[in-house]
Amino acid sequence: MIYQLAIVFVALEHLAFLVLEMFLWTKPAGRRIFGLSPELAQASRALAANQGLYNGFLAAGLLWSLYAGFAAQVFFLICVIVAGIFGAITAKRTILWIQAMPAVIALLLTYFASR
Repeated sequence: MIYQLAIVFVALEHLAFLVLEMFLWTKPAGRRIFGLSPELAQASRALAANQGLYNGFLAAGLLWSLYAGFAAQVFFLICVIVAGIFGAITAKRTILWIQAMPAVIALLLTYFASR
């Protein structure tokens, strides 16, 4: 049960990322969270919306994995971990802790629950 809650937490994080990137990117709250000027936020709006959509797909996959089983759970959690590592390398280090670390914890809990 705990591993399922961890997967749901990671999915909810990605739904929050979807909202931030698709709907709040150019708003004051989104600009503050991402440290963007109004001009940069407007110029990168389409890219952020695309990124938000992908985060939504990750959330949907994670939620679906609760029914699909272990292999799907591992697959989508690893996708999140890889995205978090890549984001930490290319964008902002804190992405490692905000995105990848919860997925690592969920993956470990999922693995040990399957044993």
